[in-house]
Order: sequence, then C-alpha cells, then structure tokens
Amino acid sequence: MRKIALSLLFIALIFGGVALNGEVFAQEEWDEEGWEISTYQFPVYTDISSSDNHFIPSGWMGDHGDITLDENYRDNPHSGETCIKINYSAEVTRGNRWAGIYWQEPANNWGTIDAGFDLSGATKLTFWARGEEGGEKAEFKVGGITGKYADSVQPAASSGRITLTNEWTPYSIDLEDKDLSYISGGFCWVASMRNNPVGCTIYLDDIKFE
Repeated sequence: MRKIALSLLFIALIFGGVALNGEVFAQEEWDEEGWEISTYQFPVYTDISSSDNHFIPSGWMGDHGDITLDENYRDNPHSGETCIKINYSAEVTRGNRWAGIYWQEPANNWGTIDAGFDLSGATKLTFWARGEEGGEKAEFKVGGITGKYADSVQPAASSGRITLTNEWTPYSIDLEDKDLSYISGGFCWVASMRNNPVGCTIYLDDIKFE
C-alpha cells in the first residue's frame, strides 16, 4: 500500500504541473462544472532563497559602473523575505548616459550558449516595482538577445517607459502574440541619465512569466 500511495503522489505531482525539483511550469485545474482552467507560472525571481528562480542578473550594460545590485534586500519586500534593490547613480562612468541589466540563462549568455527556455505557455511577464521616492523612470523588457543562439522574441518586448511611485505596483509586459519558444534573456531593466538626471533607486519583486 505504501508503494501504491507513493506512486499516486508522484503522478499527482507531475500531472498537476509541479515538478519535483520545485519548478512550476503549468497546472491543470478544473472549475465546479468540470471545465479545465489552465494556469502557467515560470518565476524569474520570487525570493532570494527560492529554488524556483530562473535567469541570472549577469548582463550588465552601458554605464555598468553606475549600478549597484542587491538581490537580498529585506526592508519592505512586496512578498516573502527579500526583494531586489537596484541603485543607478547616473555618474556616466563609461560615457553612455544609460545603464541596464539582463537576467540571462546561463550567466553572461549573449547568444553564445544554447540554453534558452521554451516559455510558449506564457502570455505575459508580470512584476512588482516601486521607487525610493516616486518619479523614477525605467524600461523593462523580455527577450531581444541576439547572436548565434538568439532569443525568439526579436526585438525585445517592452513595457515602455514607466514612471514608478514609492508604493509597490504591479506591471506587465504583453507576450500574447510573441514567439517564446527560445528565451535566454528572461528579463531586462534599463534606466538613463536623461530620465533620471540625479540617478534613481528602484525595487523589484515577484517577477514571473504567466
């Protein structure tokens, strides 16, 4: 009986959409009338200690010396114990007047490594963000990495320029009509001196494909 119970548990976990390594890709649920409700989740960042996190913030761009990054910031996260804190100083250390970070798979993959994810079940990327004071401006993207193993989303899907408040606010990037069959650049943040002349500090949390 113990072996049967364990086998049934294994089947339930797999077909329920929760992989044993902690990754959640899709779940099958049914409403009261028996209709299937399809849900999809592929986290980029939920909490610093989460095994569900995907992609690595390794692709620093532009005036990358103007950036400091803390993925373990514990003061007022949106949920859980931690969030991401990014400070952009706008000091123009490399003369570009802008800076950004790509979350890549694996680290430092600018299209040179065949390691992208097939995220075809997603229709959007959602995230929560806030600024230190409010008024901070930034753009967020999905895909767009070129090279031998380029992202299937070309050019990158963008949120457009967003003006943040100092309160946690949900945002999303529409991926409804995008080819998500190969994504190594899962998330991107970009800020510029033009839009943030004295720099800015922003916070991110609960970034995921849905």
